[in-house]
Amino acid sequence: MYALIVFLPLIASLIAGIITLAGAMKSVSHPSSHDGHGHHHGISPLERLAQLITTGSVLVAALLSILAFVEVALNGNPVTVELFTWISSGDFLVKWSLRFDTLTCVMLIVVTGVSSMVHVYSIGYMSHDPDKPRFMAYLSLFTFAMLMLVTADNLIQLFFGWEGVGLASYLLIGFWYSKPSASAAAIKAFLVNRVGDFGFALGIFAVYVLFGSVEFDVIFANAEEVAGSTLMFLGMEFSALEITCFLLFIGAMGKSAQLGLHTWLPDAMEGPTPVSALIHAATMVTAGVFMVARLSPIFEYAETTLAIVTIVGASTAFFAATIGCLQNDIKRVIAYSTCSQLGYMFFACGVSAYSAGVFHLMTHGFFKALLFLGAGSVIHAMSDEQDMRKMGGIYKMVPLTFAVMMIGTLAITGVPFFAGFYSKDLVLESAFAAHTPVGTYAFWAGILAALMTSFYSWRLIFMTFFGAPRADERTMAHVHESPAVMTVPLVILAIGAIFAGWFAKDWFGGGDYEEMLAFWNGALFMAEGHQALEHAHHVPGWVKLAPFVAMLTGFIIAVVMYKLVPSLPRTLANSFNGLYRFVFNKWYFDELYHAIFVKPAFYLGRGFWKSGDGALIDGVGPDGVAAACRNIARRVSSMQTGFVYHYAFAMLIGIAVLVTFTIYKMG
Repeated sequence: MYALIVFLPLIASLIAGIITLAGAMKSVSHPSSHDGHGHHHGISPLERLAQLITTGSVLVAALLSILAFVEVALNGNPVTVELFTWISSGDFLVKWSLRFDTLTCVMLIVVTGVSSMVHVYSIGYMSHDPDKPRFMAYLSLFTFAMLMLVTADNLIQLFFGWEGVGLASYLLIGFWYSKPSASAAAIKAFLVNRVGDFGFALGIFAVYVLFGSVEFDVIFANAEEVAGSTLMFLGMEFSALEITCFLLFIGAMGKSAQLGLHTWLPDAMEGPTPVSALIHAATMVTAGVFMVARLSPIFEYAETTLAIVTIVGASTAFFAATIGCLQNDIKRVIAYSTCSQLGYMFFACGVSAYSAGVFHLMTHGFFKALLFLGAGSVIHAMSDEQDMRKMGGIYKMVPLTFAVMMIGTLAITGVPFFAGFYSKDLVLESAFAAHTPVGTYAFWAGILAALMTSFYSWRLIFMTFFGAPRADERTMAHVHESPAVMTVPLVILAIGAIFAGWFAKDWFGGGDYEEMLAFWNGALFMAEGHQALEHAHHVPGWVKLAPFVAMLTGFIIAVVMYKLVPSLPRTLANSFNGLYRFVFNKWYFDELYHAIFVKPAFYLGRGFWKSGDGALIDGVGPDGVAAACRNIARRVSSMQTGFVYHYAFAMLIGIAVLVTFTIYKMG
């Protein structure tokens, strides 16, 4: 059962891949099977088979994940399934094992749950795309890589899954590769993640140097002993574990789009909407949070790194929320929202409230996937229009989509008794209860982010569904509710967005502390003195009330600006033009990176190409030799005139030279 959860999506992906190849070969031999626009006339049996196999396999994996959750998390029976020895080199041994503990099983529910809904939704959403089997193959490959990541029993296996989701996200973001913007976004995501992955790889090397192993059990057992060891670097002494954890965290920053390495995430919206839901809701972007939680036994002994995690997380939560307030593309608003919510998860981990971070990861998976797929349903209804300024007045035409988007919005803004309310409040209370300067900073940044989250979420609802229609008549005439294959997943995710927080709050620290520890069964580790989660229940009343007040304030501002005084946003933008442009242009991070990294790289590359490769290597090497031979040949050939007296003259000169040489030698 346990191995099936991981490998079913891989098998399905391979089958869909074979179907893709078969379809490609068929279209080469029968080019008339497509119309002029690249669309099929109907859906072929092979395409339908690819959809059914990939979707069916992930649904089965989701059902098996629920059984695994009951057995491992609720009944307290962690399992490690050893498959085979992967690397054996001297003392270095890496086994391929699947680790199923409470943390893994929580992630399995989220990953397979959201992925199965995305697979079902994609059957409807991608119905007009000529490359359906390829898309389904990529989705299942992504799911396999993510499952490989969360079931890893050692760092090498974790890295395999880590790079696997990176590859699959590259393929999915650039799925419509004929669009230059999609190709550029895919390359950007790949490159920015490489920066983080370089840090992550260095962190894994450092772990092996310190612990002599990459197996989690060995690392965790010896973490306390290694905590005191130091490293010499640039003539200074550093704590070895601090440096190691910091390098690992750089990997998490790249994958989870934290401040500095976040620039790839909004551009990734170039992929089809189901991709946005899968990558940016529950799976790839949460890999960094999962990794920090999984490695909590070593992070707990790296106080400085935990403080950095808190600061980066809190800053990201605030920074991304400011940008989300001014975006006009419906998917980009939700993308920056993801970036902001990931910040919450990280600062929860930074104050050692790992279960609060994972709690928010879980609830966020449901409501963010719901919002993305709901946005996809809106785009589908609006004839592929994504600009919210060209929407409005459609809530009566798409009542189900409107209802689920409302549920997602209520959940993300933290309205009481929806999923986000329980997890976001626990995160903020834990940050306050840490009673450290960085914890206090995180709390206030989180409160401000909560206010802005409420504002941009309601702004999205008002601009998209209410007011006078701003689209042209032709688009409005085509507005329709999505088919059942797209709306059923939305309803299931909506149920998760309503009840997931209430249902799971006691397991994640919202109730009795001892009950929470029993549920995690050692999967998460909190060192002595790191009791933010325990103290979260005893914070002052105003701390518990603050997120609610922030949420309400954001809602009221959105109502005033987009319902009561619609001219106000433009007036404010003109009054604070400098600030507006700064935030609207995403704090100029892309321009800054372009100036610091991209332009110099192009300059260097062009220099090496023109001067180094062209002038020096080719000029002196193959091109130079060829030019010299050609030159000599041209000169020699010019002597072949065809006149007899020229040849006779040449013979006389030759004889004269020969005679002169002979006399000289004899003399």
